[in-house]
Amino acid sequence: MVHIHKVDTSSPGDVERFVQFPFRLYRGNPYWVPPLLSSARKQLNRNRHPYYRHSDAEFFLATVGREVVGRIAVLEPRKRNAYRGRKGAFFSLFECVDDPEVSRALFDAAFDWARRRGLEEISGPEGFSAGDPLGVLIKGFEYLPALGITYNFPYYARLIEDAGFQKQTDYYSGYLPGSAVLPERIHRIAEKIRDRRGYQILRFRTKAEMRAIAPKVVEAYNAAFAENREFVPITGEDAQRIIDRFINLTHPELSKVVMKGDQVVGFILGFPNINRALQRCRGRLYPFGWAMLMWEFRHTRWIDFNGGGILPQYQGLGVDAIMFTEIEKTVHEYGFEHAEIVQVNEQNAKMMREMEELGVDFYKTHRIYERPL
Repeated sequence: MVHIHKVDTSSPGDVERFVQFPFRLYRGNPYWVPPLLSSARKQLNRNRHPYYRHSDAEFFLATVGREVVGRIAVLEPRKRNAYRGRKGAFFSLFECVDDPEVSRALFDAAFDWARRRGLEEISGPEGFSAGDPLGVLIKGFEYLPALGITYNFPYYARLIEDAGFQKQTDYYSGYLPGSAVLPERIHRIAEKIRDRRGYQILRFRTKAEMRAIAPKVVEAYNAAFAENREFVPITGEDAQRIIDRFINLTHPELSKVVMKGDQVVGFILGFPNINRALQRCRGRLYPFGWAMLMWEFRHTRWIDFNGGGILPQYQGLGVDAIMFTEIEKTVHEYGFEHAEIVQVNEQNAKMMREMEELGVDFYKTHRIYERPL
């Protein structure tokens, strides 16, 4: 019989059972990448994680006897609800054995928690903040994920749909071999547009230089994605935390910003994929995890481009050609053998077609689900 246990987030033992479950579930799987244990524990820490300063969450475990067989988090994103005028919940951190009885019990607990708060709809998988993983993997199970992106078993979509969810939207990730060369016409367009419209490419040598322009990049992000689904502006403390997180995960040379005068009109963020080291250190930084991660950070041959945008008033004016050429330059100049364009939303169909014409193979799909409560 399945028993649902509400996690006591003040209990280290309860927190550890929640955090450790996927390590056992995916044991021996060559594609699953463990999170850093310190970060995973922090998500349940109501005193330390900034999410809890404006929102709430609850965590549930499913057990059979003494064995944990599933887990789920349910979020009340009050900041998002206020901005979007919604009464919605998110589900997150869903992990489960292939048993509908277990998944139904977990989702029922999440639904009950959300209904008691007067919430009327639920969607997910979603994260606690911008930059967290989105969606459940429904295509591309034979590939290692991009850095920080979800991997899960193929049966997850079936369990989620069994709980009454339907598709809300899909995100597509594309592969580009390091040997790929853009058509000459793209280079000509990019050069002509730069000269004619006065665009400049801002490159970085130090993280201090990145920090200096970061507030303007956040402003450009907020403007570029204002019409996207579930968008909430990144501001204040959230903005600073995301800036710190992204800058710590990359080399300055791997990100480019397109400027017109003093205005950021486009940006593309590149990150070394260090997932093989995360697998080796099993989520632990000590005693040898830091050394493994730093070695991989310097030597990986795989780059993830996760985070890019163009201001709406500059879309369709050739900035995309400039950004495509900068992606190519980054891959070639730094000797990457593989590149991934991470999680392009399906509403950007025109951009996806252009990328496919340039050789990008959209080989992974993540799906966000939704249902009424």
